[in-house]
Amino acid sequence: MGSRLGISAPALLAALILLCDRVQAFDPLDPEGNITLKWDIISWTSDGYQALVSIINYQRYRHIESPGWTLGWTWQGGEVIWGMVGAQATYQGDCSKFHGTIPHCCLQSPTIVDLLPEAPASMKSANCCRNGVLSSLLQDPENSVASFQLTVGQSSNVSDTTSPPKSFLLGAPGPGYECSSPRRVNGSLFFTPDHRRATQALMTWNVTCRYSQAVAQRAPSCCVSYSAFYNATIVPCPTCACQCSYNATQPIQNAQPMCMQMSSAYMNSPGYSTGRTRDPPELYCSTDMCPVKIHWHVKTNYYDYWRAKLTIINRSLRKNHTQWNVVVQHPNLDNLTSAFSFNYMSLPRGRTNDTAMFWGIRYYNDELLTAGPVGNVQSELLFQKDPSFTLDKGWAFPRRVYFNGEECVLPPPHSYPFLPSAAIHRQTLAWKALVLPVLLALIL
Repeated sequence: MGSRLGISAPALLAALILLCDRVQAFDPLDPEGNITLKWDIISWTSDGYQALVSIINYQRYRHIESPGWTLGWTWQGGEVIWGMVGAQATYQGDCSKFHGTIPHCCLQSPTIVDLLPEAPASMKSANCCRNGVLSSLLQDPENSVASFQLTVGQSSNVSDTTSPPKSFLLGAPGPGYECSSPRRVNGSLFFTPDHRRATQALMTWNVTCRYSQAVAQRAPSCCVSYSAFYNATIVPCPTCACQCSYNATQPIQNAQPMCMQMSSAYMNSPGYSTGRTRDPPELYCSTDMCPVKIHWHVKTNYYDYWRAKLTIINRSLRKNHTQWNVVVQHPNLDNLTSAFSFNYMSLPRGRTNDTAMFWGIRYYNDELLTAGPVGNVQSELLFQKDPSFTLDKGWAFPRRVYFNGEECVLPPPHSYPFLPSAAIHRQTLAWKALVLPVLLALIL
């Protein structure tokens, strides 16, 4: 049955699904963020070509951690990969029809991974061999690009009939990115080290990949808790913010526990310290079951300034976070004076400047270690008050928080630490004491 506009119900449903996917892929704090794949043909061979493939991270704060990126595609014909430098295919496939020289990979749909840093020099190329780690554009631009070279055989070696692969898949390392079809663009330029000469790729295609929470199908991985000097209440992360644990009274021998109490019999079980028992659970138990918790504490209120303390806590028993970052949206970040033990950078969007990215100082606190006494990093943030400053109605708490590009779950607004009524009255009196003399001077 069609609609009044002449659109069939299945077509309308498909359009709505597509629209929802696009909304999910849109990040309001980084609307232009993407990872661009560049496929450059740099020379022809007798049965194909040599290509340089680049993975360029244009996302301002989302990066790819270890175990790193994976890249897949589907050949449009019967192409094979004769050789690779700077990366490798995970499986060779069936190359039994070849005699003499055997291809590196004969699969129709290969999967490519980065090499390890200790790979032999003969297998390395520029921007390779970081175990798939790809930094964000602003945090570490020098390491925000990865590339490798491959020799393609059983392909056309004429520009009029040569096509790149199709159906690109970028893993980070799991699903999460949606990639466009290859688009022909002007040939890339390559400069010599002295920048006195440039060569141009014979053919170039770009593929744009955008992150989508819907594609990733991941539960949230972080949450936020609040506290303030003017209220004894500590507002915890919402219950089951990331997932819900099983019944903690379940006997440990009956099932592999998904979390571990701080003083757990599991750690004291026979064979735990010698590795003869099952793998330990991934997290310490909590009501929110989030691998990472971020705590925002409103610490001090000065005459012209105010101070907050930002703490990032790793609850994972297995995973470190190298080159972590936290993005915070708050209306007073346009007047952030200093972050005492973090690097920070404003992330303006047009005329709006209410967002900043924080990350660790290299060799000091740029790695967030696994759960335990050293599994946290913290800094105090000093703000100069802007005209809208107030401690009332939760104004001093963030509007959005991201950890490593993933949006964190915030407490509901009604639960924020409230300002006692006497303090509100004092704020009103202080405002009157400052403003009324100015008004009287203007009138008189």
